[in-house]
Amino acid sequence: MGRAFEFRKARKMKRWGNMSRMFTKYGRDIAMAVKSGGPSLDGNSRLRAIVQSARGDNMPKDNIERAIKNASDKSSADFKELVYEGKGPFGIAILVETATDNPTRTVANLRVIFNRNGGTLGNSGSIDFLFDRKCRFKIANNNINVEELEFELIDFGAEEASEDEDGIVIYGEFESFGSIQKFLEEKGYQIITAEFERIPNDTKELTREQQEEVYKIVEKLEEDDDVQNVYTTMA
Repeated sequence: MGRAFEFRKARKMKRWGNMSRMFTKYGRDIAMAVKSGGPSLDGNSRLRAIVQSARGDNMPKDNIERAIKNASDKSSADFKELVYEGKGPFGIAILVETATDNPTRTVANLRVIFNRNGGTLGNSGSIDFLFDRKCRFKIANNNINVEELEFELIDFGAEEASEDEDGIVIYGEFESFGSIQKFLEEKGYQIITAEFERIPNDTKELTREQQEEVYKIVEKLEEDDDVQNVYTTMA
């Protein structure tokens, strides 16, 4: 799971083209976390996790603090997390996570992107069941015994822990995010990123040319300001 996530993230960073687009998306995540749980990092575990991830992606401290301050203003935009589902070229399922203050605008934009790139925007619930939602943490590998860590984490809802080139990646059930985060923080592990991911429970193999057609619609979707993440069932 970890390798696939890092590959998708690398492609996304390349498509975003500049840091400001990435920081805007983190800003919306921060805004929603502040609106739901308040501006205190100590008292809002979701906000704390987003800030950790933003720092891991080199978002400046000033930008983070400004985003929290702006979100604390009662007159600031009220973003909502909405998920849209559709089909892309060659029957590939596409799930789009958005953060929007104008759902009418968002759904109109997404419908145009799907229609112009060989896809169709579907109804809610049409493909969501094809994905499992997981939480994902990356921590610094300071001479950690991964097998022992994985064994400890099982009681907190973790399913898998593995090493990659720059840390240890931990996957768990969506509902276990809070308990895993609390365990890692209490044990003093350095959390680099803490986020959610949707993993397809079945994938479809395509040719290189077909893959490029799917990447094209994914790129167009990720260029929309309201879109946070895009997931597909393409292998």
